[in-house]
Order: sequence, then structure tokens, then C-alpha cells
Amino acid sequence: MSVSIIGLIKAAILNGTPLLFGTSGEILTEKSGNLNLGVEGLMFMGGAFGLIGPVIYGNIAGESASGAVAILIALLCSFGVGCIGSLIFSFLTITLRANQNVTGLALTIFGTGVGQFAGELMRVKVGGNVTISNALKAAFADPIFPEALRKIPVVGEIVFGYNLFVYMGIVIVLVMAYFMKKTRPGLFLSAVGESPATADAAGVNVTKYRYLATVIGGGISAVGGMVYTMTIAGSVWNHQGLSGEGWVAVALVIFCLWRPMNTLWGSALFGALLILYLRLPIPFIPTQIYKVVPYIATALVLIFVSLRQRREDQPPAGLGLNYFREDR
Repeated sequence: MSVSIIGLIKAAILNGTPLLFGTSGEILTEKSGNLNLGVEGLMFMGGAFGLIGPVIYGNIAGESASGAVAILIALLCSFGVGCIGSLIFSFLTITLRANQNVTGLALTIFGTGVGQFAGELMRVKVGGNVTISNALKAAFADPIFPEALRKIPVVGEIVFGYNLFVYMGIVIVLVMAYFMKKTRPGLFLSAVGESPATADAAGVNVTKYRYLATVIGGGISAVGGMVYTMTIAGSVWNHQGLSGEGWVAVALVIFCLWRPMNTLWGSALFGALLILYLRLPIPFIPTQIYKVVPYIATALVLIFVSLRQRREDQPPAGLGLNYFREDR
């Protein structure tokens, strides 16, 4: 029984890691007052280009390909394409003041199309599955800590049994939480999200903060798509594999009440809910019912938060609203 529980915890954390990146990136974006509903598209692009980069590198380097270099290329490709997509979103919503909801949905359609096109184009070009060598796959998916630590009873597998990206996601969340609560730029960012007019009157550059938070947040979310493709999907391109991950990440932002630290346990919980149909199948319950459980949980949290009416549990007051300085 203990083995199965440990296995479930590990699977939940591994499956929740892409959500950890996607959610933390979106929290950073929404803290600035920008509502980017294009996370699904960003993760699609990140998953496609995060695989294509190491594939090209592996073909060029051959047997001498380094796992560390492949990981670095995957991170740069996914983060870069996420920043580009978010920069387009930022230009439309911040500079041109387009509707954020409509622009975010358009980014989802655009990003999903670009990701699928790039992945399928590579698949046709190689004449089969788009993947990397087993040695490079191991660099992405294998635990980074030595086996001696993983053999520690109970704690070993739960604490030390994961790939690099699990710990990278945790570090990003910790840094983000410290940045938002303990640093002057982080407090300025929160002020921009709460009341851009007040922040502007105090001398804070609203446009700069919104641009930086949205672009960097989008890049982090796109890395989540790469993590899904390179670990959960086995470093093989599957145009349907990422479907829905971005929307779950957006729901998880609400579930975590826009607090970075809550994503550490929230992503693991949602990761468990996403694989529940595999670990705890009930014959008369369709698989689709399992897949809507995260959204039901988010709706329950929204109801609970609305009833409590605590300001600290609410989204940034300026979320989704374009800032018109001339109206200040």
C-alpha cells in the first residue's frame, strides 16, 4: 500500500510540473493586471519548439551530443518562443489597448496552430516520429540525485526522485514569491496590478512593468509545455498531447488565489486529478468526468472565496482592464 501511495505522489508531482511552470508564469502576468488567456497556445509553442531544438542539435552532434546542452537549447527555444508570443500579446493589449480576453483567445488559436504546424512539419521532414536519442531522453527525464539518496526509506523517492525540471520549477516559485513580497520592484508590480493610475501617479512606469511581467511570465509558461513534451510525453511529438494543459493552468491560477507559493501544492493536486482515471478507475464513470474535476474544484474555490469576501483572496483589482493614462 505504501508503495502505491508513494507512486501516486511521485506521479502527481511529475504530472503537475508542467502546470507549475504554466501557472507561475500566468500569476506573474496577472499580477501586473494583464489577463493572458493564451497560455494554451504558449504551452503548445513551447512544447513544439522545445523539442525541435534538441532534435536539430542531436542530428548535428550525433553520438557526441551532450544532455546538458540539449536541455539548455530546449529551455532557450521554449522560453524564447513564449516571450515572442507574449510580446505580440503585450503590444496589442498594452500599446494598442486591444481587449485582453479576445486577444488572449486569439493567442491560444495562433499558438496552437504554430505549434502544431512546426511539430507536424518536422514529423513530415524526418519521415516518422519527431524524437531524440535515448541518451538525451534520459538527460531530460531521469532523476538528478544519486541513487543512494533515492533509497532512503519513504522520503528518498518522494524528495529526491525527480528530474531537473521539478526542482527548477520549485526554485522559480520561491524566487517569484520573494520577489513579489520582499523587493521594491515586486511591490511596484503588485501596485500596477491593483491600481495602475495610483502607481503611475507615484512615478511607476506602468507600461514597462506590464510588458516585462507579461513577456517573462509567458516565457515561463511556455517552458511548461516543453517540460510536458520532454518528460511526460517521452520526448516524442504528439499534436494532441498538450491539449487542455494551458486551460488547466489558467484554472489553477484562480485555485491558488494568485499566490505563487500555493502553486507548489496546487500543481501536485491538479496533477493527481489529471491522472486519477489511470490510478483509480471506476468502470461506470467515463474518463471525461475525471478530466473536468480540476475545473469543478476551481469553481468551488471561487464560490468559497466569494462567500468569504476577503480582499487578499481576490484577483488584482486592475486585472483585465487596459490602462488609459489620459483618463487618470
